[in-house]
Amino acid sequence: FERERFLLFSVKMMRSVFKRSLSRIQFKRCASNRAYPIIDHTFDCVVVGAGGAGLRAAMGVANAGYNTACVTKLYPTRSHTIAAQGGVNAALGNSGEDDWRWHMYDTVKGSDWLGDQDAIEYMCREAPSLVAEMSAMGLPFSRTPEGLIYQRAFGGQSLMFGNGGQARRCCAAQDKTGHQMLHTLYGQSFQAGVNFFNEYFCLDLIMDDEGVCRGVIALCLEDGTIHRFRSKYTILATGGYGRAYFCCTSARSCSGDGTAMVARQNLPTEDMEFVQFHPTGIYGPGVLITEGARGEGGFLINSEGERFMERYAPSAKDLASRDVVSRAITLEIMEGRGVGPKRDHVHLQLHHLPPEILKARLPGITESARTFAGVDLHREPIPVCPTVHYNMGGIPTLWTGEVVNPRGGDDNAIVPGLLAAGECACASVHGANRLGANSLLDIVIFGRSCANTVIFNLAREGTSQPALPKGAGESSIADMDKILYNNGPMPTSVLRGKMKETMQKHAAVFRVESLLQEGYDMMKGYWKEFSDIHCHDKSRVWNQNLLETLELRNLLTNALITIKSALDRKESRGAHARDDYPERDDKNWMKHTLAYFQNTGDVELTYRTVHNWTLTNDVQPIPPKKRVY
Repeated sequence: FERERFLLFSVKMMRSVFKRSLSRIQFKRCASNRAYPIIDHTFDCVVVGAGGAGLRAAMGVANAGYNTACVTKLYPTRSHTIAAQGGVNAALGNSGEDDWRWHMYDTVKGSDWLGDQDAIEYMCREAPSLVAEMSAMGLPFSRTPEGLIYQRAFGGQSLMFGNGGQARRCCAAQDKTGHQMLHTLYGQSFQAGVNFFNEYFCLDLIMDDEGVCRGVIALCLEDGTIHRFRSKYTILATGGYGRAYFCCTSARSCSGDGTAMVARQNLPTEDMEFVQFHPTGIYGPGVLITEGARGEGGFLINSEGERFMERYAPSAKDLASRDVVSRAITLEIMEGRGVGPKRDHVHLQLHHLPPEILKARLPGITESARTFAGVDLHREPIPVCPTVHYNMGGIPTLWTGEVVNPRGGDDNAIVPGLLAAGECACASVHGANRLGANSLLDIVIFGRSCANTVIFNLAREGTSQPALPKGAGESSIADMDKILYNNGPMPTSVLRGKMKETMQKHAAVFRVESLLQEGYDMMKGYWKEFSDIHCHDKSRVWNQNLLETLELRNLLTNALITIKSALDRKESRGAHARDDYPERDDKNWMKHTLAYFQNTGDVELTYRTVHNWTLTNDVQPIPPKKRVY
């Protein structure tokens, strides 16, 4: 009975969606003379992506009474937010005194002073209320014996502006905080009346001649139909592009779709050279072992049984910032102190912890270690090595979520109608390096900020919007048709493999000009080879081969921008470590990189000022100093 009632409810919801949004159905022929059915929809706001950022944005706008769509290439509860383990930072003070200003200091320091301090202030100030909101929605945080939200230690977090020892600021739901957050937000979004278009792959943004974003065009994977979504506001929340690398913690779906869509419109992406390597991916498969494992008392050892982080970060030790720990592991391996037959990884020891701690606080890690490394955490260490985990760069935005396109001497000029949040965006609160447990905070803070901006603007402007430009989206259909029916000699999997190996070797933890230049030249060659791609499945219904090829185009775009930006930044800052330029250079490089992608595969770079000012007078700007742990 419950299943039948749910199915009936789902049918009613889908009828409601199409009744409220469906405008017309038409057929368009591209240059090949093949016809594609196009279905038009109209919404007040369209959100692309159904991870934490997308769901929080969609929920916020829908709760205000506006007609909202969420277009996602995955079923929402399969989004990559579900893989986040450690927790979400907020200065609640449940485990001792804390202050959002101390959190802000740690975030600015973690960013290596490339983060925008107005956005960082906003995020850290709003964090406690955000955690309270999520708890009220039903997110089942772990609790202390007193019933307070449990907070664990996490890397790079301190008290008293770095002078008071380790902070316990990370609010956790065991070691599956992202899982719990995603399911909570999905339930709330569904209840708010968000119209979900699951398993729709967005091809491109729809822009008019005045540079205003008017919506998106998407491919329905189920039946191959094309859907145009006309909207007053479009919010991109499509996640990162970790799959450009050979070894990463990212899901298969993390292909940088949003950043590539923006790049194809000749809009800039920002700080794409900063790619975070998580210190503890399981050796081999790269599966994430949360920083929370070290926060609960785990530590790293080399082949000599030494806790080597005491040499690299005497104060923070194993809870230093992620870029510091990743470089330390890499140096241990390079100097011959790695473990295993090839001496190419190190060990994370947890078997000294009481079994009840592992069961209560790290059950997922215990299972992952057994499944992917074949070790029993109660008796053996986990083999780990650095693996690509997070992209600090992305679509440049203000703290309001509005996308930036500098012009006319204004570094903060916005793109009307377009917003972004989450890993695909660059607010920039993470700068050159993200602190652990700031990512779940980032996605919900700026997802909510995007929703607030849209609500404010719609209330002021109204919901009326003009018709789409003539021929809107037709070039995107033609591009997809060309890719689908191209009969070149290059299989998608082969070109994808070449890209991954090149990025892993030429844009790794340590970088040098000769390797970066060689890698950039190789990547430009792969971009040309994409014109010879062969999509062996020519159908339009559930065509996984076509989907992977379209994702590869997006990954190549992101990879080219990343390696070119890394080649030109001649300093070491945060996650960008240059052997040939080992020091941070604030005089010449305290600025954001803006990259403009060309259809030829070339990348043009300009720069944008870092916001070294705060949003209010409640805290003073934090001046740069040497970053040590």
